[in-house]
Amino acid sequence: MERNYRKLWWQHCLAIIGFSVIPLLIVNYSLYKLFDRIYTEKVMDSLRSEVENRRDSIDLFFRERIAQLYTIANTNTFQQMTDEGYLNRIFEIMHAKSDSYMDIGVIDNEGRHLAYVGPYYEMLKQVNYKNEFWFNAVKANGLYISDIFMGFRKVPHFIIAVMVREKNTSWILRVTINLKNIDDIVQKAWAGTLSDAFIVNKKNVLQTRPRFGGNFLEVPAFPEYMSDSLKSHPYPDYSATVATKLERVTYSGMDAFFAAVPIDSTKWILVIKENPDEILTPLAKGQHWMLLLTAAGLAIIATGAALFTNTLINRIKETDRENDTNSDMLLQANKMIALSKMAAGIAHEVNNPLASIAEKAGWLKDLLAEEDIAGSANFAEFNESVDKIEQHVARARKIIHNLLGFARRMEPAKEKINVNNLLDETAGFLENEARYVNIRIDKQYEDNVPVITSDLSQIQQVVLNLLNNAIDAIGHDGTVTVSSHYHEKTSEVEINVADTGKGIAENDLNKIFDPFFTTKEVGKGTGLGLSISYSIIEKLGGKMKVQSKVGKGTVFTILLPKH
Repeated sequence: MERNYRKLWWQHCLAIIGFSVIPLLIVNYSLYKLFDRIYTEKVMDSLRSEVENRRDSIDLFFRERIAQLYTIANTNTFQQMTDEGYLNRIFEIMHAKSDSYMDIGVIDNEGRHLAYVGPYYEMLKQVNYKNEFWFNAVKANGLYISDIFMGFRKVPHFIIAVMVREKNTSWILRVTINLKNIDDIVQKAWAGTLSDAFIVNKKNVLQTRPRFGGNFLEVPAFPEYMSDSLKSHPYPDYSATVATKLERVTYSGMDAFFAAVPIDSTKWILVIKENPDEILTPLAKGQHWMLLLTAAGLAIIATGAALFTNTLINRIKETDRENDTNSDMLLQANKMIALSKMAAGIAHEVNNPLASIAEKAGWLKDLLAEEDIAGSANFAEFNESVDKIEQHVARARKIIHNLLGFARRMEPAKEKINVNNLLDETAGFLENEARYVNIRIDKQYEDNVPVITSDLSQIQQVVLNLLNNAIDAIGHDGTVTVSSHYHEKTSEVEINVADTGKGIAENDLNKIFDPFFTTKEVGKGTGLGLSISYSIIEKLGGKMKVQSKVGKGTVFTILLPKH
């Protein structure tokens, strides 16, 4: 029944695409998720480093200011510091080294402002701070860094105050910090065009001005719970061991990365916000390229599946055609078997008359040796005729011997063979034919090849078959190399017949010696030549093998025992 090749094509093509595409999509999706996770972790690590670096910079800023205040307080007396002229000179020195300070003041233990240098002199000179929150805090702790507050001056500011104990008295040295210094440190975390950074206190109130919306002492437009875990560490027990909080959250319809960390020296929390669309741009590009490569991969798979299926279907069609000719091949095989049997019968029938002719020729030769006949004028002609009879009988016997060898019904002859001479003579049979198609026969014989004991005619038959196959494989314009080599360790003689033809496909190499297998076009080969050659070499006690590479050529190797 004839196959439905179109249906078979679609079934096979879709099967290949299915089994190829599904793993491709799974692998690509897995790789994308892995890349997404790794890149997101990298972004988070970068955020962690940035927020901790900014935190450390702010901590360093406060430690330097606090150290400077303690130095001033401990190197100057209360009497000196209450002198506003002296205090002004100290403030000028401080301001010359840094613009961090807005003003400076000295407050006694009762909250009275004894000396002040700064822009709010008239407003603050007579103020008493004993009821202010920061005054009691600095008295209790010896050091106080305030949140942003309005105070008597009615503008956002924050202070650093230290308690100084001198003999029987104690007093407070207080400075107001320039907010711009803190803003400058925080704003260095604005890496991208959409990133933001700001500071909030424990009540989630802004201590610096955000980049996008919000102002001092306002609630920032970001999820308050981001700082909940950080708020659980009461001041002043903040330490560097408090973990940085990293989250990716969605709020008000916006997706964002947040990093928050407490500032050791204060009650504040530093927050950095990054826009995923900006910092994950390489990931988006990677996704774009992955989609393009996946589409390209699908196109390649589909094309490859179609081409491979075409090849397969064509091979199936060819196989079907070959199956249609199997009956012809079987008929030819039966003919060869019949020819083999006929050859054996002919050899048997001809051998007997040849034996009789040989016997009579010998008797005639004996008669010619007698004296009366030896003196005949025609003696030389008689003697020459008998020699020719014996010569042609020997030739006929050799033909019968070859015929029996083809029929495989006799043991190989045993004769001394010079392998190099055999190869040279056999190659000479085909030199004219090879020269006609521009094929050169290159002879490479080793001098140490010994004389072997084997069947000359059968070896010659095998070599002749290999040479013919080599010339057919090349077609025209090439080289056939015939070589010999002797293996002393194994006492084997090696014969090689190499060609520069089109080569034999790897899948066909293990079938090359099978009966009726041929790589030639239909009608140009029976597939019996190599099979018979292989059988002959095995019968002679040798081995035959082949090496081939498509497009490079083929080498047939014969190994024959010395004896």
